[in-house]
Amino acid sequence: MKTQQEYLDLDKQLLWHPYTSMSKPSPHFLVESASGCEITLNDGRILIDGMSSWWSVIHGYNHPAINSAIQHQLAQFSHVMFGGLTHKPAIELAEKLIAITPDNLQRVFLSDSGSVSVEVALKMAIQYWNTQGKPDKQFFVSPKSGYHGDTFAAMSVCDPDNGMHNLFSAALTQQLFVSPPPTGFHEPIKTEYLDEIRKVLQKNHQRLAGFIIEPVVQNAGGMRFYNPEYLNQIRVLCDEFDILLIFDEIATGFGRTGKLFATDHTNICPDIMCVGKALTGGYMTLAATLTNNKVALGISANDGVFMHGPTFMGNPLACAAANASLLLLSEYNIPEKITQLETWMREALAPCTHLKQVKGVRCLGGIGVVELNNAVNLHEIQPKFVELGVWVRPFGKLIYLMPPYVISKEQIQTLGSAIYHVISENPC
Repeated sequence: MKTQQEYLDLDKQLLWHPYTSMSKPSPHFLVESASGCEITLNDGRILIDGMSSWWSVIHGYNHPAINSAIQHQLAQFSHVMFGGLTHKPAIELAEKLIAITPDNLQRVFLSDSGSVSVEVALKMAIQYWNTQGKPDKQFFVSPKSGYHGDTFAAMSVCDPDNGMHNLFSAALTQQLFVSPPPTGFHEPIKTEYLDEIRKVLQKNHQRLAGFIIEPVVQNAGGMRFYNPEYLNQIRVLCDEFDILLIFDEIATGFGRTGKLFATDHTNICPDIMCVGKALTGGYMTLAATLTNNKVALGISANDGVFMHGPTFMGNPLACAAANASLLLLSEYNIPEKITQLETWMREALAPCTHLKQVKGVRCLGGIGVVELNNAVNLHEIQPKFVELGVWVRPFGKLIYLMPPYVISKEQIQTLGSAIYHVISENPC
């Protein structure tokens, strides 16, 4: 039996963790178990989770209903190829997704992860226009400060200047970009921003397949909240210039912004929508790209097939977890539950507004953000949160919370106190 330190030494020697260096890795903490909103480390320390494991574990860890669904499916079969075969968990999942997403979305393509669902969306758009006799429509426009994943096509529509993918810029398809939406969920619309989009679409519409955007919240690009009315107006512009509208709901979907989907803050429907992260309640990797009949049948009636097929597409265990998660979600009163969570976070983070290191504090639905004047040193700051019994993982100038929906007020208060303490004790 290896000791905790032996495991950690092996981890450091063998495993390459995300967004970290092999020669100077950030500290990692050995997890023994997790339940509800708590992560128990191998040394016995218990951490309140403020991250939902990158925004996915919305019902908390080790939920009996999702555990049971996976165990039941495991007793039947764990996986079969999705080419030529199908199964009930996938069919039921598609039925559920179509029932809860915007009315025009009637077709579901399952994939392995959020980033891949974006790849699928971009491929769908290009292939659709090719079947419509417009093969030059191969490119996309996206707002700066956006983030859509780490695979190649997804990287190409992420922020080209301030994102994390500058190193690969020469190898990426050169897409078009507009300014990020002006911040402020309730701020009046700035017509000059829409004028900028109009000019870009008017000039380039003959080669643009789609406009891809994270609705209401630009997440990894800065946790920026903006007025949903921009999306209504972008829909009008996309229709005018014959461009497909793609919503990336991977981070915002399944209740995080206070509506079931961020799209529900608008009165329009996208042509294509990507979902992932919380789809399975954070249990297994699974994503979906939904589209309308225009796109699906436009491709199918001409080319006949859509050229994409992941090996683990429609994995039955993941679909079973997703079905159980969506059933749990249907039992929540999302507006009431997430409004309560937002209120708790506003109260817990309010003291941070008085710290000189803090530029501002903002909350929307199940997202709470403390923006600092300067970027944090993750290597130094992460252990300090662990010492205070919380799991909070900042990035850049942002210390933020995206906790499980089942978290208690007391746990939120502990998270807020820890953030205040760490900021106040560090120059940042």
